[in-house]
Amino acid sequence: MWVAVTGERQDEALAGPPRHGGVKGWLDGVRATRTGRLTLKIVIGVVGAALVIGGLLLVPLPGPGWLIVFAGLALLATEFAWAHRVLEFGKKTLSSWTGWLLRQNWAVRILVSAVTLAFAAVLVWFMLKLSLGIDLVEFGRNFLTRP
Repeated sequence: MWVAVTGERQDEALAGPPRHGGVKGWLDGVRATRTGRLTLKIVIGVVGAALVIGGLLLVPLPGPGWLIVFAGLALLATEFAWAHRVLEFGKKTLSSWTGWLLRQNWAVRILVSAVTLAFAAVLVWFMLKLSLGIDLVEFGRNFLTRP
């Protein structure tokens, strides 16, 4: 039977909103039950927290520490409102920082880059010395003073 106004079949109109396919549809199916919602919250909470904690541990080292933190927050934001607020705050802060840096002259940009690279170099030296016992400064001094 056809509905005259919309041109849809009546059984399609009575079926409710269309279901999503793919991952979104699968997640909707999981969230349809109370147990599924709770399980999904727990899994996303554990995986998201692991990503955030792991990313924060990697922040001092050269590499994608902050990217991992933001990925963990994005995952947590799919289920938790507080994580969404923290993610939005982080994105806004990052955007304002990069906007400020882009408005500065070349001398300030070069200074910020030099300080960042020096900080990363000190961290690499410190981590190598503590974890593997390799002192890059001593190694370089021996290399340069060798006859």
